[in-house]
Amino acid sequence: MEQHRPETPAANLAVRVKNELVFRHITVKSSETIAGCFKRIVLTGDELKGFTSRGFDDHIKLFFPANPGDVITPPAATEEGIVWGEGPRPLNREYTPLHFDAQAHELTLDFYLHDGGVASEWAAGAKPGDKLIIGGPRGSLIIPTTYAWQLYVCDETGLPAVKRRLRELKQAGSDAKITVLVKVKDASCISYLDDEKEFNIEWIVSDVHHGYQEDDAVVKKLKSLFLPESDYYIWATGEGKFAKGLNDYFVENRGLDANFVRCVAYWHNK
Repeated sequence: MEQHRPETPAANLAVRVKNELVFRHITVKSSETIAGCFKRIVLTGDELKGFTSRGFDDHIKLFFPANPGDVITPPAATEEGIVWGEGPRPLNREYTPLHFDAQAHELTLDFYLHDGGVASEWAAGAKPGDKLIIGGPRGSLIIPTTYAWQLYVCDETGLPAVKRRLRELKQAGSDAKITVLVKVKDASCISYLDDEKEFNIEWIVSDVHHGYQEDDAVVKKLKSLFLPESDYYIWATGEGKFAKGLNDYFVENRGLDANFVRCVAYWHNK
């Protein structure tokens, strides 16, 4: 049954802002393995001048050849929309900017390494001097840091966004009650958030040998949480059906205000 709760003041709503859509040619500066399951790529180039990313879960598009030997020509952003030129269209994947140094023109991305992913395969072999074309972010959702109670739920794909958010909260001097719940397939990923140990972070590691269902474990944990009446924010991501299920649980079953619940699909089972 839906539970009705007092609303958080509208003045504390997240704000969406638009950015000029720009496509950029940039170059790999460095590459290193992080926590055994991520590849951190630092990208640089003069075309990063003017780049902006104001939301912790922003995404940019990365473009890759659809076939070996394809030459990638980025589209043009016009008043009529995005216009592609002739030739094969490239593949694209979306990633969260972990950090941007505007003075040095350096953009840092963390790639979760997994089998069968075009971006993951590129990142695993990336070396200084390699070229990449990116587009965006087209806009940002700026979520206040001031909510008294905040919950973040993700799998490996959402960890860079969560890491960026936790850094934001530290920089803002937040005294909020923060809970982070992460489900992963590899225990080595746990060290990814070692720099954020002052936060309450709980990890759920899947056990494929015993049929352990990490999604069920996440839901069980969430049902055990005390949810406040107001001044809260919930952010969750992961596979599409999982994210939708969480949104339905919080908004329909628990009666939370949808303005303060953001559940986003970062990938889809096919």
